[in-house]
Amino acid sequence: MFDLATAALRLLPPETAHHLALRAMALGLGPRRSPERPRLAQTLWGRRFPNPLGLAAGLDKDAVAPAGFLAAGFGFVEVGTLTPKAQIGNPPPRLFRLTEDAALINRMGFNNRGHAEAQARLAERDRHAGIVGINIGKNKDQADAVADYAAGVATFGPLADYLTVNVSSPNTPGLRALQAKAPLIELVEAVKAERNRLGLADPPPILVKVAPDLSEEERQAVAEVAIDHRLDGLIVSNTTISRPQSLRSAHRAETGGLSGRPLRDLALAALADFHRLTQGKLVLIGVGGIESGIDAYRRIRAGASLVQVYSALVYQGPGLIPRLLDELESLLERDGFATLGGAVGAGLPSPG
Repeated sequence: MFDLATAALRLLPPETAHHLALRAMALGLGPRRSPERPRLAQTLWGRRFPNPLGLAAGLDKDAVAPAGFLAAGFGFVEVGTLTPKAQIGNPPPRLFRLTEDAALINRMGFNNRGHAEAQARLAERDRHAGIVGINIGKNKDQADAVADYAAGVATFGPLADYLTVNVSSPNTPGLRALQAKAPLIELVEAVKAERNRLGLADPPPILVKVAPDLSEEERQAVAEVAIDHRLDGLIVSNTTISRPQSLRSAHRAETGGLSGRPLRDLALAALADFHRLTQGKLVLIGVGGIESGIDAYRRIRAGASLVQVYSALVYQGPGLIPRLLDELESLLERDGFATLGGAVGAGLPSPG
C-alpha cells in the first residue's frame, strides 16, 4: 500500500507531494514498525539510538510529524531548518525531481513558520517516543547571523535531543561563508555559551552541518575548530552546488543544492576525510546519496556512527527503512561485527 502511495505521489508536482506526504505522517497514516535493532543500537552523548538510520533535516521543516516518522522505524529524526522569524523562502518552482538520476535539486531557502510555532508543537511531544534533533539557521534578512543561531539554542535547547547548526545550505546568501575558520569559531563559541546559559541538567549536544564542496584546506579548518572548541559532532554533508557530467535529467541545470545518488561518492569522500582530520574524536553523521544498506555500511566504516536519508525516501517510500536496516545487519554479520559500533571507522570495505 505504501509503495503504491509513493508511486502516486510522484505523479504530483514535487512540493505538492511533499506537503501531502508530510500531512499523512502527521496524521499517523504512515507505517508502524519498531525501531529496535539490538545489533544496530548505540548510545551516543548519553542517548540511546535504537538503530542508526535517521531522517535528514529538510523534509519536516516545521516539526509537524516527528512522531509519525519515528513510528515508521527511524532510529531518530531531525526537524528544521528553523529560523527565528517565519519566512516564505524562495519563489516556486524551487524543488525538482531528477528522476533519471535518482536525485533532487532544491532551492527552498529555509522556508518555515518560525521558532514560536515549532516550539509550541515540540513542547507537547512525548520525549520518550524517540530521539529528535533540531536543525537551526538564520533568517535571510538577518545581518547578525550569530544572534539568530543563539536564539535557536535558547528556544530549542530545552526541547532538543541534539542541535544542528546549519551553515552549509547553498540557498541562503552568505550562509556558507560561516564555515570559514574565524566566523565559525565565533559562532560555535556563541551557541555553546547560550547552551551553558540555559543551565540544563542534560544539555543537548551541538553539531555543525557542513557542505561536501569544501576544499582540503577548508575541511582542515572546520576540523580544527570542531576539535579545539569541543563540538559534539559534525553532519557530513549538505547538498552540493556541483553538477556531475553524468546527470541526465532536463532539470540538471536548475540552481540549488543537488542531493540523492549523484552526491553519494562526494559525500562519502568528505566523510572519510573528516574522520581522518578529526582522528575519530567526534561523532559523525553521514548523509548524502544513501539509498541502501551497502551505502549506509560504507559510511559507517568510513567513520559515521549514524546515517540519514531524504532523497531515497522520496523515490523508495517508507519501505526503504526496513530494507536498509535488514541489509545493514546482514553486512555486519557477513564481516563478523557483533555490533554496529565495532564497524565505525573500520575502513571502507572492498567492492562487492
